[in-house]
Amino acid sequence: MNSQKVAIITGAGRGIGAATALLFGRKGDAVCINYKSDVESASKLAETIIAAGGRCITVQADVSREDEVVRLFSTVDEVLGSVSVLVNNAGILKTQSRLEDMTAERINLILTQNVTSYFLCCREAVKRMSTRHGGVGGAIVNVSSGAARSGSPNEYIDYAASKGAVDTLTKGLSLEVASEGIRVNCVRPGLIHTDIHADGGEPERIQRLKNNIPVKRGGQAEEVAEAIYWLASEKSSYSTGTYLDVTGGL
Repeated sequence: MNSQKVAIITGAGRGIGAATALLFGRKGDAVCINYKSDVESASKLAETIIAAGGRCITVQADVSREDEVVRLFSTVDEVLGSVSVLVNNAGILKTQSRLEDMTAERINLILTQNVTSYFLCCREAVKRMSTRHGGVGGAIVNVSSGAARSGSPNEYIDYAASKGAVDTLTKGLSLEVASEGIRVNCVRPGLIHTDIHADGGEPERIQRLKNNIPVKRGGQAEEVAEAIYWLASEKSSYSTGTYLDVTGGL
Protein backbone atom coordinates (compact mmCIF):
# COMPACT_ATOMS: atom_id res chain seq x y z
CA MET A 1 0.00 0.00 0.00
CA ASN A 2 1.00 3.63 -0.38
CA SER A 3 2.68 5.29 2.60
CA GLN A 4 -0.34 7.54 3.03
CA LYS A 5 -3.44 5.46 3.49
CA VAL A 6 -6.95 6.52 2.55
CA ALA A 7 -9.18 5.41 5.39
CA ILE A 8 -12.97 5.29 5.53
CA ILE A 9 -14.23 5.09 9.10
CA THR A 10 -17.95 4.51 9.44
CA GLY A 11 -19.85 5.89 12.40
CA ALA A 12 -16.90 8.18 13.08
CA GLY A 13 -18.71 11.15 14.57
CA ARG A 14 -18.30 10.00 18.16
CA GLY A 15 -16.80 7.42 20.47
CA ILE A 16 -14.47 4.76 19.10
CA GLY A 17 -14.95 5.96 15.52
CA ALA A 18 -13.98 9.53 16.39
CA ALA A 19 -10.90 8.41 18.34
CA THR A 20 -9.89 6.23 15.39
CA ALA A 21 -10.31 9.07 12.89
CA LEU A 22 -8.15 11.34 15.04
CA LEU A 23 -5.43 8.70 15.28
CA PHE A 24 -5.34 8.06 11.53
CA GLY A 25 -5.21 11.80 10.96
CA ARG A 26 -2.29 12.21 13.35
CA LYS A 27 -0.46 9.40 11.58
CA GLY A 28 -0.66 11.33 8.31
CA ASP A 29 -3.38 9.34 6.57
CA ALA A 30 -6.28 10.78 4.60
CA VAL A 31 -9.52 10.23 6.49
CA CYS A 32 -13.16 10.05 5.53
CA ILE A 33 -15.43 10.56 8.52
CA ASN A 34 -18.72 8.87 7.79
CA TYR A 35 -21.68 9.85 9.93
CA LYS A 36 -25.40 9.24 9.81
CA SER A 37 -27.00 12.33 11.36
CA ASP A 38 -24.76 14.33 13.72
CA VAL A 39 -23.21 16.76 11.26
CA GLU A 40 -21.97 19.08 14.01
CA SER A 41 -19.82 16.45 15.73
CA ALA A 42 -18.44 15.17 12.42
CA SER A 43 -17.59 18.68 11.23
CA LYS A 44 -15.81 19.61 14.46
CA LEU A 45 -13.77 16.43 14.29
CA ALA A 46 -12.80 17.11 10.68
CA GLU A 47 -11.79 20.66 11.59
CA THR A 48 -9.51 19.30 14.32
CA ILE A 49 -7.80 16.91 11.92
CA ILE A 50 -7.39 19.55 9.20
CA ALA A 51 -6.08 22.14 11.69
CA ALA A 52 -3.34 19.68 12.62
CA GLY A 53 -2.33 19.39 8.96
CA GLY A 54 -4.30 16.30 7.98
CA ARG A 55 -6.50 15.54 4.99
CA CYS A 56 -10.08 14.86 5.94
CA ILE A 57 -13.59 14.92 4.54
CA THR A 58 -16.98 14.16 6.03
CA VAL A 59 -19.63 12.17 4.20
CA GLN A 60 -23.17 11.74 5.50
CA ALA A 61 -24.51 8.29 4.68
CA ASP A 62 -26.69 5.66 6.28
CA VAL A 63 -24.41 2.70 5.63
CA SER A 64 -27.24 0.21 6.03
CA ARG A 65 -28.60 1.53 2.70
CA GLU A 66 -26.97 0.19 -0.45
CA ASP A 67 -27.31 3.36 -2.52
CA GLU A 68 -25.79 5.49 0.22
CA VAL A 69 -22.83 3.13 0.66
CA VAL A 70 -22.15 3.33 -3.08
CA ARG A 71 -22.30 7.13 -2.88
CA LEU A 72 -19.95 7.16 0.13
CA PHE A 73 -17.26 5.17 -1.64
CA SER A 74 -17.68 7.08 -4.90
CA THR A 75 -17.22 10.36 -3.06
CA VAL A 76 -14.01 9.11 -1.47
CA ASP A 77 -12.77 7.93 -4.88
CA GLU A 78 -13.27 11.41 -6.29
CA VAL A 79 -11.94 13.47 -3.40
CA LEU A 80 -9.31 11.41 -1.58
CA GLY A 81 -8.52 8.54 -3.93
CA SER A 82 -9.25 4.83 -3.74
CA VAL A 83 -9.74 3.49 -0.23
CA SER A 84 -6.91 1.45 1.28
CA VAL A 85 -8.34 1.03 4.79
CA LEU A 86 -11.95 0.42 5.81
CA VAL A 87 -12.90 0.56 9.48
CA ASN A 88 -16.42 -0.78 9.90
CA ASN A 89 -17.53 0.85 13.14
CA ALA A 90 -21.09 2.11 12.65
CA GLY A 91 -23.66 0.42 14.83
CA ILE A 92 -26.58 0.92 17.17
CA LEU A 93 -27.85 -0.35 20.48
CA LYS A 94 -31.41 -0.27 21.75
CA THR A 95 -32.74 -0.09 25.30
CA GLN A 96 -31.91 -3.03 27.55
CA SER A 97 -34.47 -5.81 27.15
CA ARG A 98 -35.03 -9.52 27.48
CA LEU A 99 -35.67 -11.41 24.26
CA GLU A 100 -39.29 -12.09 25.22
CA ASP A 101 -39.98 -8.36 25.03
CA MET A 102 -38.23 -7.68 21.71
CA THR A 103 -40.22 -6.92 18.58
CA ALA A 104 -39.37 -8.02 15.07
CA GLU A 105 -38.97 -4.34 14.19
CA ARG A 106 -36.26 -3.89 16.80
CA ILE A 107 -34.44 -7.10 15.89
CA ASN A 108 -34.44 -6.33 12.17
CA LEU A 109 -33.26 -2.77 12.79
CA ILE A 110 -30.30 -4.00 14.84
CA LEU A 111 -29.34 -6.58 12.22
CA THR A 112 -29.67 -4.15 9.33
CA GLN A 113 -27.70 -1.37 10.99
CA ASN A 114 -25.01 -3.58 12.53
CA VAL A 115 -24.60 -6.38 9.99
CA THR A 116 -25.92 -5.37 6.56
CA SER A 117 -23.89 -2.16 6.76
CA TYR A 118 -20.66 -4.12 7.29
CA PHE A 119 -21.38 -6.43 4.36
CA LEU A 120 -22.14 -3.52 2.02
CA CYS A 121 -19.06 -1.52 3.00
CA CYS A 122 -16.83 -4.60 2.75
CA ARG A 123 -18.21 -5.27 -0.71
CA GLU A 124 -17.36 -1.81 -1.98
CA ALA A 125 -13.92 -1.90 -0.35
CA VAL A 126 -13.08 -5.27 -1.89
CA LYS A 127 -14.04 -4.01 -5.35
CA ARG A 128 -11.41 -1.29 -4.99
CA MET A 129 -8.68 -3.03 -2.99
CA SER A 130 -8.56 -6.50 -4.55
CA THR A 131 -5.73 -7.30 -6.95
CA ARG A 132 -8.33 -9.40 -8.75
CA HIS A 133 -10.01 -6.13 -9.73
CA GLY A 134 -6.80 -4.19 -10.42
CA GLY A 135 -6.37 -2.85 -6.88
CA VAL A 136 -3.20 -2.81 -4.81
CA GLY A 137 -4.52 -4.44 -1.66
CA GLY A 138 -5.70 -3.00 1.62
CA ALA A 139 -6.94 -3.67 5.11
CA ILE A 140 -10.41 -4.01 6.58
CA VAL A 141 -10.96 -3.81 10.32
CA ASN A 142 -14.38 -4.74 11.65
CA VAL A 143 -15.39 -3.46 15.07
CA SER A 144 -17.25 -6.24 16.84
CA SER A 145 -17.79 -6.49 20.60
CA GLY A 146 -16.99 -8.66 23.58
CA ALA A 147 -20.76 -9.16 23.60
CA ALA A 148 -20.28 -11.59 20.70
CA ARG A 149 -18.73 -13.96 23.26
CA SER A 150 -20.81 -13.14 26.35
CA GLY A 151 -24.20 -13.01 24.61
CA SER A 152 -25.33 -10.05 26.79
CA PRO A 153 -28.23 -11.92 28.45
CA ASN A 154 -31.07 -9.82 29.87
CA GLU A 155 -29.72 -6.73 28.13
CA TYR A 156 -28.81 -6.87 24.45
CA ILE A 157 -28.78 -10.36 22.98
CA ASP A 158 -29.91 -8.90 19.66
CA TYR A 159 -26.86 -6.62 19.66
CA ALA A 160 -24.63 -9.50 20.76
CA ALA A 161 -25.96 -11.69 17.95
CA SER A 162 -25.27 -8.95 15.42
CA LYS A 163 -21.67 -8.79 16.61
CA GLY A 164 -21.40 -12.57 16.38
CA ALA A 165 -22.34 -12.15 12.72
CA VAL A 166 -19.55 -9.59 12.36
CA ASP A 167 -17.07 -12.14 13.74
CA THR A 168 -18.23 -14.69 11.17
CA LEU A 169 -18.05 -12.14 8.36
CA THR A 170 -14.49 -11.35 9.38
CA LYS A 171 -13.37 -14.96 9.21
CA GLY A 172 -15.16 -15.80 5.97
CA LEU A 173 -14.12 -12.68 4.10
CA SER A 174 -10.53 -12.93 5.30
CA LEU A 175 -10.25 -16.35 3.67
CA GLU A 176 -12.06 -15.21 0.55
CA VAL A 177 -9.68 -12.33 -0.22
CA ALA A 178 -6.41 -13.36 1.45
CA SER A 179 -4.76 -14.11 -1.90
CA GLU A 180 -5.95 -10.79 -3.33
CA GLY A 181 -3.88 -8.50 -1.11
CA ILE A 182 -6.61 -7.75 1.44
CA ARG A 183 -6.35 -8.47 5.14
CA VAL A 184 -9.57 -8.62 7.19
CA ASN A 185 -9.37 -8.48 10.96
CA CYS A 186 -11.59 -7.70 13.91
CA VAL A 187 -11.38 -5.72 17.14
CA ARG A 188 -13.72 -6.72 19.98
CA PRO A 189 -14.05 -3.90 22.53
CA GLY A 190 -15.42 -4.55 25.99
CA LEU A 191 -16.89 -1.98 28.36
CA ILE A 192 -15.67 1.26 26.84
CA HIS A 193 -16.51 4.77 28.02
CA THR A 194 -18.69 5.99 25.12
CA ASP A 195 -22.24 7.26 24.67
CA ILE A 196 -23.52 3.86 23.56
CA HIS A 197 -24.39 2.95 27.15
CA ALA A 198 -26.74 5.92 27.33
CA ASP A 199 -28.34 4.66 24.12
CA GLY A 200 -29.09 1.45 25.98
CA GLY A 201 -30.75 3.33 28.81
CA GLU A 202 -28.00 3.05 31.43
CA PRO A 203 -25.31 5.76 31.13
CA GLU A 204 -23.52 4.48 34.26
CA ARG A 205 -23.45 0.82 33.16
CA ILE A 206 -19.66 0.62 33.37
CA GLN A 207 -19.72 1.83 36.96
CA ARG A 208 -22.11 -0.99 37.83
CA LEU A 209 -20.06 -3.66 36.08
CA LYS A 210 -16.46 -2.51 36.48
CA ASN A 211 -15.71 -4.87 39.37
CA ASN A 212 -16.39 -7.76 36.99
CA ILE A 213 -13.54 -6.57 34.77
CA PRO A 214 -10.17 -8.06 35.76
CA VAL A 215 -8.41 -4.67 35.38
CA LYS A 216 -11.24 -3.03 37.42
CA ARG A 217 -11.99 -0.19 35.02
CA GLY A 218 -13.70 0.62 31.78
CA GLY A 219 -11.65 1.21 28.67
CA GLN A 220 -11.11 4.40 26.72
CA ALA A 221 -12.00 4.88 23.06
CA GLU A 222 -8.37 5.78 22.36
CA GLU A 223 -7.25 2.36 23.58
CA VAL A 224 -9.52 0.68 21.06
CA ALA A 225 -8.37 3.06 18.33
CA GLU A 226 -4.76 1.97 18.86
CA ALA A 227 -5.75 -1.66 18.33
CA ILE A 228 -7.66 -0.76 15.17
CA TYR A 229 -4.74 1.24 13.82
CA TRP A 230 -2.30 -1.62 14.44
CA LEU A 231 -4.49 -4.07 12.54
CA ALA A 232 -4.78 -1.60 9.65
CA SER A 233 -1.05 -0.97 9.53
CA GLU A 234 1.80 -2.85 7.90
CA LYS A 235 3.01 -3.83 11.39
CA SER A 236 0.30 -6.50 11.39
CA SER A 237 1.06 -7.62 7.84
CA TYR A 238 0.97 -11.34 8.70
CA SER A 239 -2.37 -11.15 10.52
CA THR A 240 -5.68 -11.83 8.84
CA GLY A 241 -8.88 -13.42 10.06
CA THR A 242 -7.89 -12.59 13.64
CA TYR A 243 -9.76 -11.15 16.62
CA LEU A 244 -8.13 -8.70 18.99
CA ASP A 245 -10.00 -8.40 22.27
CA VAL A 246 -9.76 -5.02 24.01
CA THR A 247 -11.81 -5.98 27.04
CA GLY A 248 -9.66 -5.49 30.12
CA GLY A 249 -9.39 -9.25 30.54
CA LEU A 250 -13.08 -10.15 30.29
